[in-house]
Amino acid sequence: MTRGKQKIEAQRRNAEKNQKPKGSQLDARAEGLKVICPICKVQLANEKQLVDHYGSKHPKEKPPSNSGKF
Repeated sequence: MTRGKQKIEAQRRNAEKNQKPKGSQLDARAEGLKVICPICKVQLANEKQLVDHYGSKHPKEKPPSNSGKF
């Protein structure tokens, strides 16, 4: 077992190691969501999700072509 200064140093190192990484999950989420549904403005991660979204939320509409981001 450590005593005194060694114990304090070990606690400080463990606290630094166990800190949560800085940054926001919202920032990471915004970077991941690239495709936007032109009808309801929902943000989706990729074209496949957009096609699935159209199938469930807008069944009478055809999904837009894979021309890129909106």
